[in-house]
Amino acid sequence: MIKRFFILSGLCMFLSLTAQKTHTVVKGDTPYNISKKYGISVDELLKLNPKVKDGKLTLGDVVNVKSGGGVNTASKTPATNTSAKTGKIILQPKQTVYGITKQYRISETDLRKLNPDLDSHLKIGDEITLPFDSIKKYGGNQVVTTTVTKPVETVAEMTSTNSNKTKIDSGNERSSSSSHSNQDEYATYVVEQGDTVFSIVNKFGISIDELVALNPDLSKGLKGGMILKIRKLDAAYIKKNGDALSVVLMLPFGYSTNETQYRAMATDFLTGAKLAIERNALGGQKLDIKIVDSGNEASFKSSLSQINPNNTDLIIGPFFKSNVIDLLDFTKTQKIPVVAPFANSPELYNYSNLIIVETNEHTYADKIAEEVKSVYSDQKIYILADAKKENANYLKSSLEKNVKNAQITIVNSASDIQLDQNMMTGQSAPVIAILASDNDAVGEAFSNKVIALSKEVQGVKAFSMYAAPSFDKKVDELSQASLVYLMDRKINADGNFEKEILAAYKAKYCKTPGKYAVIGFDVVNDMLTRENKKGEIFKQINKVQTQLATKFEFVKSKANGAYVNTGFRVIRLVP
Repeated sequence: MIKRFFILSGLCMFLSLTAQKTHTVVKGDTPYNISKKYGISVDELLKLNPKVKDGKLTLGDVVNVKSGGGVNTASKTPATNTSAKTGKIILQPKQTVYGITKQYRISETDLRKLNPDLDSHLKIGDEITLPFDSIKKYGGNQVVTTTVTKPVETVAEMTSTNSNKTKIDSGNERSSSSSHSNQDEYATYVVEQGDTVFSIVNKFGISIDELVALNPDLSKGLKGGMILKIRKLDAAYIKKNGDALSVVLMLPFGYSTNETQYRAMATDFLTGAKLAIERNALGGQKLDIKIVDSGNEASFKSSLSQINPNNTDLIIGPFFKSNVIDLLDFTKTQKIPVVAPFANSPELYNYSNLIIVETNEHTYADKIAEEVKSVYSDQKIYILADAKKENANYLKSSLEKNVKNAQITIVNSASDIQLDQNMMTGQSAPVIAILASDNDAVGEAFSNKVIALSKEVQGVKAFSMYAAPSFDKKVDELSQASLVYLMDRKINADGNFEKEILAAYKAKYCKTPGKYAVIGFDVVNDMLTRENKKGEIFKQINKVQTQLATKFEFVKSKANGAYVNTGFRVIRLVP
């Protein structure tokens, strides 16, 4: 595709335009040059044309523009190359992303940096880029030496018609960090290989114009390692006196009210939290920890008297939505960072100092809808629901928006999932089966049914919003259906970090951690590692981290709203 640029020399040239309200897309058009042509911002152009997704334009499209405006000009900056010594392996049967990270001793974050399209459908024979030393050490003779070079795009190129490749995938890990010098008042992001302007603005919920205004050097091109200002930090957090980080844990023990319903849950959570606290303290972090019994929902307000908002740096808890709102109102003057481990509701999204850990299940459903769309080819789609059917109904709605003319059936039992029949030949035809229940027994029945159907006919595709225990037990059989599932709150028992934490927990408590102990460790360890110094948590919030069993990837719910975790891991079984 030939792109034309007007170059400014000594004199500025202006061409008068006939006033018009639409523009027909021609070869070389991008959102960036169209917006400049009509004297509007890229964001204004996209708002006028909501059907233009991620800046993708097609020849002949008629887009709305504002009347009038002069021709603006832009110069093309030569691309700069970055390179690193790597090698490639050829994907073998039954290899998965998870398996590759284990074999080659590479983190999923680093693997995805080297392979930006890794979330595309994997198939045998695909080339996977890895550090050359890792292949040499762990990969036997399966090596193809190469050098990875990736051109850096200019702002104009980043908003071009092929920008659909920059759509953020929640399964991709991107690391980011903060600059702590003269940029302390800004949340910042470190540009990595594979990043584009569209991926960055989508990730952080800001406009292109806001990003360019804060980072004028973008006109010279996006470069790896560049520190971008994302947004000015709210005056949300006033550093407190003293050296130690003052942390309050609010847990619903209910001793004061003799309410025992949530006591076991809170106690289990605390065991994991204590392990995380001790781990960070041994690492040199100065901590002042206070544990507050938040009672039950009705008695919660009385527990607030135990908190000194003028000398508290971080609050983790409470568990319930109504209590979280009470706490946020109580601390609204100081705007202390508050971490909600379980509450996730639109009513909470207006609080800029709130960090919501629980990933909304609609996020899982939307990801599965994307995955189905990528392989769909006129098959019938079955969704196996739980008793409430809420997730199944939402998933059905999401699929109907993304997949044209889809035949979708919600079923209550795995036995209701049946092969289709070819009307012309009478032969059985493959279907797509989706699990929308986190019940282990339902997951077992789903696995057995998918395996049985795969033996009858090739091409059956399986997806799941959740990880079921049966998936680990039946990897080989389920790989025949190319099962794709999302994994959250599940421990990778083979990981070195995970082994270390599990061993430490067992040594301390003489048992393996329960569900809420794992969550307690993950939430507290994640927050404390971001709070390296008092006042740092919001500067570190853009960093993607995976703890014992939870992936943390926070995004703003709205411009001045809460941070919400959208993290999960995508597992693909390849036949």
